[in-house]
Amino acid sequence: MEAYAIHRKAMIKPLKARMTLDLIRNKDVFTARGILKNTNTKASRLIIKVLNSAVANAVNNQGADEKDLFITECYINPGPVYKRTRFASRANIDRHDHRTSHITIKVSDKKEV
Repeated sequence: MEAYAIHRKAMIKPLKARMTLDLIRNKDVFTARGILKNTNTKASRLIIKVLNSAVANAVNNQGADEKDLFITECYINPGPVYKRTRFASRANIDRHDHRTSHITIKVSDKKEV
């Protein structure tokens, strides 16, 4: 059984969040939660919410056992870019991009998918 959760338009840059996501790839759920709780980044706080949602989807919707679940896929894709302007020196205007991400985590209870 496979379940997934997606957080769309998360207000974090994809490159920064991928560094944290690489720590939990192909790990079981309890190990991944321990890693994320001890990593002090904004990305870890967002990723743990998505992980808990994916586990809840697997347990409640498909009847999986939480002890057997592990992460099969996890990736972050870029989302929309919010363009903002600020005043700069000598009557110029600078553009500041606020990048967003789509965080996806899939969990499964089988070793071979």
